[in-house]
Amino acid sequence: MARLAAFDMDGTLLLPNHYLGDETLRTLKRLREERQITLAFATGRHVLEMRHVLGTLDLEAFLITGNGTRIHNMEGELLHRQDLTPDAAESVILGQWDTQASMHVFNDAGWMTQYDIPELLHAHVYSGFKYHLTDLKSLPKDEVTKICFCGDHDDLSRLKIQLGEALGDSASLCFSAVDCLEVLPVGCNKGSALGILSQHLGLTMKDCMAFGDAMNDREMLSSVGHGLIMGNAMAQLKADLPHLPVIGHCSNQAVSHYLTHWLDTPNLTYSPE
Repeated sequence: MARLAAFDMDGTLLLPNHYLGDETLRTLKRLREERQITLAFATGRHVLEMRHVLGTLDLEAFLITGNGTRIHNMEGELLHRQDLTPDAAESVILGQWDTQASMHVFNDAGWMTQYDIPELLHAHVYSGFKYHLTDLKSLPKDEVTKICFCGDHDDLSRLKIQLGEALGDSASLCFSAVDCLEVLPVGCNKGSALGILSQHLGLTMKDCMAFGDAMNDREMLSSVGHGLIMGNAMAQLKADLPHLPVIGHCSNQAVSHYLTHWLDTPNLTYSPE
């Protein structure tokens, strides 16, 4: 039986309007109260935002944030951190890239950009988390957690090639959404972070279940004992992990639907419908 459950947020736990459904919240609390399963939220979102979210939900959970760049325990204490190397951060921030995408830099202080794009805030309506307009070139390069580019997927795909050629093995590149390409520290992802957390808790990855929908969930889903892919997941994720079961759509609170079945009728065959 699973002893640790890890959840992606956007496209997985959250509804398309970026709120957490009441049914989903009740089911998460059931996992804690009825089965004593430890919860972990594994997300690309900033820890400052996730602390606010946890506070409003009255849930106890470990936090894997910034796509694995930070791990915090239930008391808010830092368990693990990993930043981009200063050279990699400087190369990306000062580079001349052939792209229409906007650049966003993250550090422990928050979300920094020089692009005022209010529609990007829609995904953070629940928490009120916002970007700070600043000259990115002036930021300390030794404090950069990750860098994101937001834009058209085809444009980002071409940019990924440019970044890969320039950075080589000094950073990792990953799509956290169709319209978001991330530059991360080498070897940093939700899977490696969950492995660190599991070891901290005296567990193995086989003791974990995990849910996700995007390519930044790939390592996590493929390395746990029970990985589940959302019905609304990126096609590439489904193609890369064809052996994993696919559940329903986040708009139908599919994680809650699946876990309710797992809790109440595990002897019956599960159907996402």
